[in-house]
Amino acid sequence: MKGQLVGYVRVSSIEQNTDRQLEGLPLDQVFTDKCSGKDTKRPELESMLKFVRHGDTVIVHSMDRLARNLDDLRRIVKTLTDKGIRIQFVKENLTFTGEDSPMSNLLLSVMGAFAEFERALLKERQKEGIAIAKAKGKYGGRKRSVTEDHVASIKARVAAGEKKATIARDMGISRETLYQYLRTA
Repeated sequence: MKGQLVGYVRVSSIEQNTDRQLEGLPLDQVFTDKCSGKDTKRPELESMLKFVRHGDTVIVHSMDRLARNLDDLRRIVKTLTDKGIRIQFVKENLTFTGEDSPMSNLLLSVMGAFAEFERALLKERQKEGIAIAKAKGKYGGRKRSVTEDHVASIKARVAAGEKKATIARDMGISRETLYQYLRTA
C-alpha cells in the first residue's frame, strides 16, 4: 500500500500567505502553522507528527519552514525517518528516508546549519537597523492608541470603581494595555 503525501507549511504570522510554499503539489493532507518557528511547540506540527504513518511522505517547502535551528531539524527528521516516513524538502531538493548515506546526513547538517546561520544574520541585521533608526530618532515602537486625556479618563473611571474589563472594551484596547497605561501614568 502506497503511503500518503502529507504537506507541512509554516509562516510566521497570520497575515502571511501560505499559497506559494507547496503550490501545485498533489497532497492528501496539509498541516499549516501560522506562528514562529523558534521552537517545535507548534500545534499543526505536533498534529502532523501524530498523523503520519509508516510509508507516508512529508513534504516541506524548505528546511527553515520545518525548524529554525539545526538541533530541532535533525531531531524532527530523525523522528520521522525512524518511523519509516520519508521527508522531502522542495527548495533544497533533498529527501531523507532513514536509510540515508553518510553523505545525506552531512547534507542535512550542512544545509540546516546554513539555514540557522542565515536566520542569525537576519536577526543581527535587524538589530543593527533598529539601533541606527533609534539613534536617528526614527524608531519609537508603535504609536499610542490612547491619548493623555483618555488615560486621565481611564484613571478616573478606575478610581470610581468601574470594572477594568469594561473600561478596556469601551476604549477599544486590551486589559493588558489598560494595565500598562495605569502603571506608567
